[in-house]
Amino acid sequence: MGDMIKALIVDDSAIVRRGVRTLLELDGCIEIVGEAGDGDEGLRLARETAPDIVLLDVRMPKRDGLSIVGELARGSRVLMLTFSDESRVVREAMAAGATGYLVHGTFDADSLAATVRSAAAGMAALSGPALTAMMGSATPAPLTAHEKGPQWGLSLRQAEVMELISQGRSNREIAKELFLTEKTVKNHINQIFTKLDASNRGQAIAAWLGTAPTSTP
Repeated sequence: MGDMIKALIVDDSAIVRRGVRTLLELDGCIEIVGEAGDGDEGLRLARETAPDIVLLDVRMPKRDGLSIVGELARGSRVLMLTFSDESRVVREAMAAGATGYLVHGTFDADSLAATVRSAAAGMAALSGPALTAMMGSATPAPLTAHEKGPQWGLSLRQAEVMELISQGRSNREIAKELFLTEKTVKNHINQIFTKLDASNRGQAIAAWLGTAPTSTP
């Protein structure tokens, strides 16, 4: 067994925190290093425990989840875990640096643990309602990857890679799909992040599924 994934749960509902803890502890590879009931306490515990991933609610007293995503994301992966599937909220969270966004009621114990493991490794994760919310905020007639790519200064290949990233594909899956090496895929992703002004997959997806940039590079 590899190193345990250290997770911090930040949610104002003690019932939700207890339920999430129970589900994740069944996995055997995830260690809950703390629980917080509001944003301020979440930031304090994140500094003290240095978690690999923070499971973060949106609406909480004092400081809410959206207001602390960016700060938490500087040191940990952030997986939004909430009842809110509003388009604006999903997009703001992803653009602020969240790695993924899960809506309660759309996952079971196995899928939650698998998503936490993937998000801790830097893979973007959007549950169905969250992805629908982001897609719903785009233009009524979305462009194809090849049409959208030039707006961001992406080559056709980079646009294909970005489209697969937005579908939640891993580097290995993208390499297999496009008949590339994983090293080539990583090089493309680094260039994509630069052009989309993104520091992780979540921010890249938020940009890719949102509106076009105001000016082309």
